[in-house]
Amino acid sequence: MSSSPGSHSELLVQRQGPALTVTFNRPAQRNAMTWAMYDGLYQACERADADDDVRVLVLRGAGEEAFVAGTDIRQFADFTGGDDGVEYEKKITRVLDRLEGVNVPTVAAVRGWCVGAGLAIAAVCDLRLAAPDARFGVPIARTLGNCLSMPTYALLLHHLGPARTLDLLLNATFYSGREAHAAGFVAESTEDLDGSVTRTVDRLARHAPLTMWATKEAIRRLRRGTADGDDIVARVYGSDDFRAAVHAFTSRQPMTWTGR
Repeated sequence: MSSSPGSHSELLVQRQGPALTVTFNRPAQRNAMTWAMYDGLYQACERADADDDVRVLVLRGAGEEAFVAGTDIRQFADFTGGDDGVEYEKKITRVLDRLEGVNVPTVAAVRGWCVGAGLAIAAVCDLRLAAPDARFGVPIARTLGNCLSMPTYALLLHHLGPARTLDLLLNATFYSGREAHAAGFVAESTEDLDGSVTRTVDRLARHAPLTMWATKEAIRRLRRGTADGDDIVARVYGSDDFRAAVHAFTSRQPMTWTGR
């Protein structure tokens, strides 16, 4: 297992086997995000893309109470006007865009509260696994009275549709892990969350990296209204992995994926 230098800080980044795991580590504050944590998450994404041995990026919260309960509200105390809000939302969008663009599959393991910016972080991951009693919501209509950025509204709309997005935001509704699974937002709702994460990592680590990258990239572009994907097709079909896999399949030999 390898760890980042600040392994006892509010954001832990550790690699074990094919998984790089980011743990939001402020359990006493329900893992509410600080500016430093956002920067650390961005750097973890950079690390995942720079390490060929990383096949999956896993995000989780420390403790039993929360995945991420939004941004630490104390950090808003110095805001003096609308420009501060614009800059804050741009910062969130920058981190979410980087997380969405990670080359390997991303998995959010959600236990407890997944609120506000925490919900956005989970939503931008490729797969969400949740405990049945996890709580997903954006209760800003009855708490801070702030709003989201247009990219974050679009992200929730993409995953939940107009009716559920409006219910979530206007009624300040919370969805349980079971309800989020029924809505299609969560891939699996299970009491054995740790076991589900392990099985998911093992499964993804056995799959073709470039096929998974192509799937992620195509969906990212389609969500943003871009349909051009010839470069994706060319990269995958022109790869060493594709040629080797055709040979392995026709000769009934095992295939070892390289991601190249």
